[in-house]
Amino acid sequence: MKSFLGGLGLGVTTGVLSGLVGIGGGIIIVPALVYFFKMDQKTAQGTSLAILLPPTGLLAFLEYYRAGHVDVKIGAAIVVGLLLGGFFGGEFAQRLPQETLRKVFAVLLLITAVKMWTEK
Repeated sequence: MKSFLGGLGLGVTTGVLSGLVGIGGGIIIVPALVYFFKMDQKTAQGTSLAILLPPTGLLAFLEYYRAGHVDVKIGAAIVVGLLLGGFFGGEFAQRLPQETLRKVFAVLLLITAVKMWTEK
């Protein structure tokens, strides 16, 4: 029951942040699964991908779409790229040691944070 309630809480928190600022899987869910649910990096990433497969964020997307804030053409191109990139990235991730994968993930988050913090 504790895991279920923790998962539900993580889902609600991530859903609110996703609808608010467009973040979720990598930035919130993966670290939470590693640190609070004690998953290894690969299991956390796989679990995050599993929850993104259904139409996560559908209602938030519809609100943005209704307001005219969605570029469907570019979005569709990104979906195709995600399918291809996800396949090859997932395959490559399975070959990396847990520690290396966690460090790559941390560096990407750090670069993103610094860039967003320093840009005007």
